Amino acid sequence: MIKMDIYQEIVGLRQAGRRGALATITNVRGSIPSFRTSKMLVRDDGSIVGTIGGGCVEAEVWQAAREVMEEEKPRTLSFNLNQNPKYDTGLVCGGTLEVFIEPVLPIPVLYLFGAGHVAFNTYKVARDAGFDVVIVDDRESYANRERFPDAREVIADDFDQSCARLAPNENSYIVIVTRGHRDDMRVLRWAVTTPARYIGMIGSRRKTIAIYKELENQGLDAALFERVNAPVGLEIGAVTPEEIAVAIVAELIAFRRNCETAVARKKLERSQHSETGSPQQP
Repeated sequence: MIKMDIYQEIVGLRQAGRRGALATITNVRGSIPSFRTSKMLVRDDGSIVGTIGGGCVEAEVWQAAREVMEEEKPRTLSFNLNQNPKYDTGLVCGGTLEVFIEPVLPIPVLYLFGAGHVAFNTYKVARDAGFDVVIVDDRESYANRERFPDAREVIADDFDQSCARLAPNENSYIVIVTRGHRDDMRVLRWAVTTPARYIGMIGSRRKTIAIYKELENQGLDAALFERVNAPVGLEIGAVTPEEIAVAIVAELIAFRRNCETAVARKKLERSQHSETGSPQQP
């Protein structure tokens, strides 16, 4: 039987866009059924690689690991094998241990539709913030490697054809900043059917409502638009392409880090926006 390398498994998980949690025994006193630095990787499907000793301790760590990968925040657990009889399996002599559990998260991928001034600046800020960026535009004069040298992928093709070849997952982010309402609508029609973690579209609230109504007339359920962030970006009074890019990426970070305050504020802004809406325009 080939022994799996935990670090190779972590790399594989991240490359596949999957989550996990790594548990490591960091502190030991007395006798325990394992040793310090023992590791166990819990994948997002519940399967594991490695062990920290088995038994009830490992079961509790497994459950905590599932929570850690969802919350995306590390946690330390302490166990006293001497004082709690449920940990006594007849294999331990008694001792204490601490287990540090850290999330294993995929590199977030931003699908950026549009390659104009706002998109260009958003690409730069998003790259600095740790996102892999896929650029999509139907103009090869804009969507090219010279303009976006560090993008994960640059696609210069019709928007409908481009969308058909992409497969965002629940760790993906979609930002729609094309040069016109028609293209925004085409991309949004596809985006709301994906499991993407975040969907944002630039433009005024008036434009947004018009696009929603048109897509509803085409047969899309109105409930699909409830998770669309439009106007895109946190409200910081942004006007220039550079400022709008900062507002957009700030919102991406808020969703990535599960910032409850920022996310709740965004939902409130969407519900309170008048039809004249935001000055943000493509």
